[in-house]
Amino acid sequence: MLQNIGFPGLIMILVVVLIVFGPSKLPELGRAVGRTLHEFKSSAKELVADHKEEKAAEK
Repeated sequence: MLQNIGFPGLIMILVVVLIVFGPSKLPELGRAVGRTLHEFKSSAKELVADHKEEKAAEK
């Protein structure tokens, strides 16, 4: 789905986000997205580690 977005489409999305949120809110929004991605990655790593531990315990 996202592989079809080219450079012009990406620029248009960024302009719309800038208009909707304003320049003062963009750093705040970026930090929130970064924190969310970090938490998601760490949760996914924990789940994979737990799954590997369970498989090792079964053997």
